[in-house]
Amino acid sequence: MKNTIAAVMTASLALVSFSGVWAQSNPPSTATEHPDEIVRMHQQVAAANREYDREVAAAKKVYDHKKAEAKKKRDAAIQVAHRGASQ
Repeated sequence: MKNTIAAVMTASLALVSFSGVWAQSNPPSTATEHPDEIVRMHQQVAAANREYDREVAAAKKVYDHKKAEAKKKRDAAIQVAHRGASQ
């Protein structure tokens, strides 16, 4: 089970890294850029915010997964303790 989880996490991190490299190697063309400098600045800020939100969402998924694993371990230890006390 732990090996499967580790493999899935490694694969997803590899895909996230690969997509980031691909996005950096293909910058937006000048044909789609707005002629106004302030509009371009706002577009860049929005793009940075989207990237940040994407990374935070990915980190939150990992955190939630680790938290669920820890809860399972804790619950199992509590059950063992309860069984030991009842005997």
